[in-house]
Amino acid sequence: MDFSAGSIITSFIVGSTGFVLFVFGRKQSRFLHMIVGAALCIYPLFISNWIVSAAIAAVLLIGLTVMVRFGA
Repeated sequence: MDFSAGSIITSFIVGSTGFVLFVFGRKQSRFLHMIVGAALCIYPLFISNWIVSAAIAAVLLIGLTVMVRFGA
């Protein structure tokens, strides 16, 4: 596990975003939002490189946006 400032800050931001997305999905009964929110909360525990972590978060959030926009 890498404890550099970049990885800690990225993990905090991604995890916080995941938590907010999970709570939003639970309150609005949107299962897809809950799944992406849980993924954003969990995966930073296993990824120590902050660039890879930010890239995974971007892919998950863009994927969620595209799926919601096209009716998933």
